[in-house]
Amino acid sequence: MTKLTLTDADRRLKALPGWGRRALTIRRTFQFKRFMDGIEFVGRVAAAAEASDHHPDVNIRWNKVTLALSTHSEGGLTAKDFSMARQCGLIFSRQFAPR
Repeated sequence: MTKLTLTDADRRLKALPGWGRRALTIRRTFQFKRFMDGIEFVGRVAAAAEASDHHPDVNIRWNKVTLALSTHSEGGLTAKDFSMARQCGLIFSRQFAPR
């Protein structure tokens, strides 16, 4: 997998609402009504991550879950990170986003 330039990564971020870049990672914090909603979200993200063999760093704080993605084997960001970020966003918007 080819490592992206930071310029290319920033361009790709424009298509991912809520995601931002910090150094060589992209991250987003998702907020939930209840703690258990966040835990369920993490479980669904974990299943998607396992299926794609690309695993985010996960930080759980009561009703907030922060995901951080980077392709460690490439030493930075790759298309795989952006694909996983899109999957995580879809999981949230389809089942957990406030309506």
